[in-house]
Amino acid sequence: MRAIYLGFAVVVVLVFLGFGLFRWHETQRIAAIYATPTPLASLAPGAKPQPTPIQLVDGGTLGQKLFPDGDTSIGGRGLPVNGIRCDSTPVPIVLHVHQHLALFVNGKQVAIPQYVGMVPNPNNPQSGCLYWIHTHDAEGTIHVESPHVRLFHLGDFFAIWGQPLRANDVAGFKGPVTIWLNGSRYTGNAKNIPLVAHQQIVIEVGKSLPPPLYAFPTGE
Repeated sequence: MRAIYLGFAVVVVLVFLGFGLFRWHETQRIAAIYATPTPLASLAPGAKPQPTPIQLVDGGTLGQKLFPDGDTSIGGRGLPVNGIRCDSTPVPIVLHVHQHLALFVNGKQVAIPQYVGMVPNPNNPQSGCLYWIHTHDAEGTIHVESPHVRLFHLGDFFAIWGQPLRANDVAGFKGPVTIWLNGSRYTGNAKNIPLVAHQQIVIEVGKSLPPPLYAFPTGE
């Protein structure tokens, strides 16, 4: 009987070890995906050269400022969003990557607001919290700063912001939507776009034009 119990215990230990090893490998795989800068689309033979990338500058603004700072009234407001917390105290960061989101409406760029994911936003002196996905300025850079290695998507950012992201409605602008991902046309669900390192996302509502390219600051 003792041998049976011992054998059972060995099986349980092996199962736990196997599960732990699987989790470790999965974490390393996701971390590698996030840490590798996303390449831009390759030019087809005979295609026109890509435009000179627009240099992103911390603290800058790209586009017309039509949105108020921070989240909307139906945004995160400090509550968990899709498992993403809004931490009121500093937490150890194990995943820190940046993406760029550009929104164009009939050919005119609209600025992504600063302080999305900051509750309340820094214009309010009261203490608050910071979501793992947020913006620091209005140039369109999305910051993913998470204590966990997991997949994050563009839909998470829009949910925290509190704006729609649909096939014919982006942040309240309605019309045909064209999406470019790293210079290539994207036809999938916008909410499923992964927020990996240096991902360049251009969303056009209405009139569609060749998308611009962007250059991240050194070290980001």
